[in-house]
Amino acid sequence: MSATFIALGTLHFLRPRMYEAMMPDYLPAHRELVLASGAAEIAGGVGLAFGPTRRLAGWWLVTTLVAIFPANVNMAVHPERYQAFPRWVLWARLPFQALFIWSVSRAIRGR
Repeated sequence: MSATFIALGTLHFLRPRMYEAMMPDYLPAHRELVLASGAAEIAGGVGLAFGPTRRLAGWWLVTTLVAIFPANVNMAVHPERYQAFPRWVLWARLPFQALFIWSVSRAIRGR
């Protein structure tokens, strides 16, 4: 889990335009929010790697995943903007957010 979040967070810095395109129009400062969410994922991923910070980092990541969920919904609701993905893929991503939250909660409990 740790490496996954570090890698995903790093992509926010390497490919910010890709993430900016996912942002709902009603949110301001797309670039800044993309970079902030990337930093949050990296910090959470690093925190998961160490026992003393695992619980706090896990809750940090759960909060981050909830906060970025509107971007995933935005993609599913506006599939015409994301023609690189079939419509079903955009909708299928939504339950994966719950799977990520479940996986992080297991990491918090040490399972």
